[in-house]
Amino acid sequence: MPSIDNHLGRAMALPGAVGASLVDCTTGMALGSAGAVPGGDGEAAAAGTAEVLYAASARAPFASARPHDAVEDLIVTTASGYHLLRTVPVPFGSQLVLYLWLDRPDGNLAMARRRLAEIADDLMRTPPDAPAGSAA
Repeated sequence: MPSIDNHLGRAMALPGAVGASLVDCTTGMALGSAGAVPGGDGEAAAAGTAEVLYAASARAPFASARPHDAVEDLIVTTASGYHLLRTVPVPFGSQLVLYLWLDRPDGNLAMARRRLAEIADDLMRTPPDAPAGSAA
């Protein structure tokens, strides 16, 4: 099975990729990360990612008019970059999110959205092995 590092490597291979992580939204902890994180604090970035996803998916203004129509992805745009969050529904009751930070001048937002959707689909089909160097 592919490791989390392999999946994040696929995200980091995108032009303009600055950093990527896989976050467990239930705990707010990063299961793996690659590259840089905003503010330089990986734990705070993971917790913030979980909070942003929760705020968008649990609040009425962002809810769909259709029942059971969940948030798939979120995009936060700044003057210098894009922050993409892609949900990864998993069968064991948790909620994972793929996070990608793109440099705006070099990144391709459409390509990044497609790649994150592919990675999320792969993660749903085959749960990843633990990251390299982690305890099993």
